[in-house]
Amino acid sequence: MIQVGVVGYGTIGKRVADAVVAQRDMEIVGVAKTSPNFEAETAVSKGYNLHAAVEERRELFDDAGIPVAGDLDDLVEAADVIVDATPSGIGAQNRDVYEAHDTPAIYQGGEDADVADTSFNARANYEDAIGADHVRVVSCNTTGLSRLLAPLREEYGVEKARVTLVRRGGDPGQTGRGPIDDILPDPVSLPSHHGPDVKTIFPDISIDTLGLKVPATLMHMHSVNVTLESDADAEAVRDLLAEESRTFLVPGYAGIDGSGKLKEFALDSGRSRGDVWENCIWADSIAIRGNDLYLFQAIHQESDVVPENVDAIRAITDSASKAESIATTNETLGMGLGRDL
Repeated sequence: MIQVGVVGYGTIGKRVADAVVAQRDMEIVGVAKTSPNFEAETAVSKGYNLHAAVEERRELFDDAGIPVAGDLDDLVEAADVIVDATPSGIGAQNRDVYEAHDTPAIYQGGEDADVADTSFNARANYEDAIGADHVRVVSCNTTGLSRLLAPLREEYGVEKARVTLVRRGGDPGQTGRGPIDDILPDPVSLPSHHGPDVKTIFPDISIDTLGLKVPATLMHMHSVNVTLESDADAEAVRDLLAEESRTFLVPGYAGIDGSGKLKEFALDSGRSRGDVWENCIWADSIAIRGNDLYLFQAIHQESDVVPENVDAIRAITDSASKAESIATTNETLGMGLGRDL
């Protein structure tokens, strides 16, 4: 069994911990947090060994009556691999701790690409992470774009990708980001960080990305235009994307006309926290004009990187092939939203 430690038990960390528990070849050795909040209490209630991420703050857990099993060094020493799900920049600071214990680590997309030996998307470049010491799972938006571009590149070739990202203003729990009533270019200059981030997965791809931030919390929305290198028709592209295990082609008859109903559908389908791990691509939006493909897809910023982290654990420990890992992760998590529609 792979012993996994999760550093940072917030939006991503708690989801990764639950996903690890669902795996047959992994178990949680512990989680680390900086503050004794409700998430810390939840971790303890689930039976996770809780560690103080900052030794100087350990007394805060004692004052709150929340039992602590040890500090960050204790967790890193006990783990075969660490998933660092801390806020942007903290993972890079923690890297020295992981190296001191010779424990490989997985970081999130908020870190700069140079924190790791390779950026990672299971569909696109699983093999690059096999046996690496440091792996960075790319951001939610880059994950979604990589999942989309990989099969298009393989089937048709990609001459150019142009993407406008309409980004949620904050996660539901990020009350400090709102309330707001505005629409912001984010950034105002070309490109947004997402295009260069995609190039950490596909170094040779030509991609431009623009970003807008809107007062919403549910999901991101992508307006995608891809110039293909060979002829295609819309129906063939629909069939290609429908075959991908981490995409959900939203059928027109379902009446799902936005991200709110996608989340409602996920909740109705029994998904914990209403998580949507898949790219949600509106089937009716897929159109071809000449060699230009157009479509809309929605990306759930809180959860689409979760299966990627699970696959990265297997890659970094060299414990399964790409196909084996993706298949196992999909099965254990229950991937396949909307397959019965």
